[in-house]
Amino acid sequence: MNSVEGGLRKMQTRAGECVEYALPVGDVLIDLNPLLGRTVRFDFSGRIFCVACGRQTNRSFNRGYCYPCFQGLAQCDLCIVKPELCHYDRGTCREPAWGETHCMQSHYVYLANSSGVKVGITRRTQIPTRWMDQGATQALSIARVPSRHRAGLVEVLLKRHVSDRTDWRRMLKGAPEPADLAAHRAALFAAGGSELAALLEDADECGPPTAADEHRFTYPVLEYPAKVRALNLDKAPTVEGQLLGIKGQYLLLDAGVLNVRKFGGYEVRFQA
Repeated sequence: MNSVEGGLRKMQTRAGECVEYALPVGDVLIDLNPLLGRTVRFDFSGRIFCVACGRQTNRSFNRGYCYPCFQGLAQCDLCIVKPELCHYDRGTCREPAWGETHCMQSHYVYLANSSGVKVGITRRTQIPTRWMDQGATQALSIARVPSRHRAGLVEVLLKRHVSDRTDWRRMLKGAPEPADLAAHRAALFAAGGSELAALLEDADECGPPTAADEHRFTYPVLEYPAKVRALNLDKAPTVEGQLLGIKGQYLLLDAGVLNVRKFGGYEVRFQA
C-alpha cells in the first residue's frame, strides 16, 4: 500500500462473523482486517484539525474538538457523558435543534460484556456500533425509554448494582468470561424495585429476552498483549509495529496499543 495522508477519524465497524474495521484517513477508507500480521506505521505531522469545524488547533479537546467547539457544541456538553444532567427542559441546551435530534429521541438501556458486565445507554441508530466500539463480546437491550435523560436516570439507578464502565486494559488482554445477560437483567430489575418500575412506567422493557435478542461479537485478533502499553502520538509522533489485532477503537500492535478515537483530527501519514 502506498502511504495515505490526512486527518484521522474513529474506525468504522461492520458486524459479521468477525467484526470488520475500516480506518478513515482524510478522504480514504482503509480496510484493516486484511492488514493483520503486517507492519503498519503512523507519522503524525504535528497538525490537528477540529473534527467539527475543521480549523487548525494547537490542542485537541474531547477526542478531536477545538476549544470553541468544545465549549459551544451540545455534543461536547457534560450531559453527553452524564445524561442524567440533561437540562433541555430548562431551555438551556446549547443547541436545541441538535438536542431534539439526538437526545429527545428513544434510547435503549443495555447490558454489555467487554471487560465484564456493564450497563450503558445508546440511541437505536448506534446499535450495534456502540457495542463494537466498546469491544463488547455480548450485548443485550433491556429497556427502551423516550429520551436520553430518562435513559440516564435508569443507568444511574442500575449502576448501584453493576458497573457502567469498561476497563479498557482488561478488555484488551482477551475475551471476558461469557455472561448470562438475561439473568443479569432479571436480577437488576428485581433490585431496582418500585424505583425502576416508575422510570419504566411508559417504556418498553425489551423483555423478557430470548437467546435471539442477544448480540455476540468476535474481533480480528491474532494475539492479545500480555501487557497493555498505550501509544501516544503527542509523545512519540511515529508509531510503528506489527498489527496483531483490532478491538473496540484500539489497534493492537507488537509495540503497544493505539486508541484511534483519542487522536481524531490528527493529521497523519499512514503506511502498511
